[in-house]
Parts: sequence; structure tokens; C-alpha cells
Amino acid sequence: MTDYLETQVDKFTFKVPTDRYYNSFGVWAKAEGNHIRIGLSDYLQQSSGDIAFADVRPTGTILAVGDEASDIETIKVDISIPSPLAGKIVRVNPLMETEPETINQDPYGEGWLCEIEPLDWESDLKNLMDPDAYFAHMKQQAEEEVNKNE
Repeated sequence: MTDYLETQVDKFTFKVPTDRYYNSFGVWAKAEGNHIRIGLSDYLQQSSGDIAFADVRPTGTILAVGDEASDIETIKVDISIPSPLAGKIVRVNPLMETEPETINQDPYGEGWLCEIEPLDWESDLKNLMDPDAYFAHMKQQAEEEVNKNE
């Protein structure tokens, strides 16, 4: 069972699983055998709004760190999702085509975007945040957003 770091900011509760790594944008990366599965953090999906469309780059796409792995459309915004690692997309979550709202419903489970065969996972991992670092980063972002809107 996955452990979570959890905080409440204003009326929102955000969870950060402790079994994966994160980039500063809010994309998580978790090793699944020889591949790395990526998806949106709870904070990123909540702050973006209800996801209506998810266009994940197709299988075979080669990504560098920061390249667009997916484009997400919500009622509020269109956002480009940067890849947290370099590699080749080897699997796309089929739910993204028919049920992109799964990202909102289960961002750390069924709502993943794709799996990437890493080019150099050990090197990319050094540039990602561990759960505690991302939790602090995310909490600060959430508090700044609340203060900005008051």
C-alpha cells in the first residue's frame, strides 16, 4: 500500500505519494519494471480543472527532458505536460482517448499518461524531486495561489 504526504490548503486537500519522483511542474515519474510511468500530481490536476481532453504523444515518440509528453485541455486551461525524463514512449494509457477525466478521478492510479523506456533514468532521477521536496514545493505553490486570490 502506498503512503501519502497530505496537506490541506484553504478548502483543498492535496496528496503526494511517497513511491515516486516529481518535476517542478507537477508531473510524477514511477518505475514500473524497466519502464517509467508518468502522470499528473494531485495538485496539478486539481489546479488545472476538469480534464476534457488528453492528447498523449504516440508510442515510439522520442522525448528529451522537458519535451511535451502530452497536451491537456480543461475548461480553464490548455497545458503542455513536460516529460520528467528522456526516453521513448512505449505505452500510452488507452483511457486517455476515451476517459481523460480519469486523471481527475485517480491521478496516481488509473489516470496515468504513458510509460517511457528511459534513456538514462539514473541521470534524470538526479534532477527530480523526492516526495518530501515536491510536497514542500507544492504546498508553497498552493498557499501562494490562495493568497493571490484573497
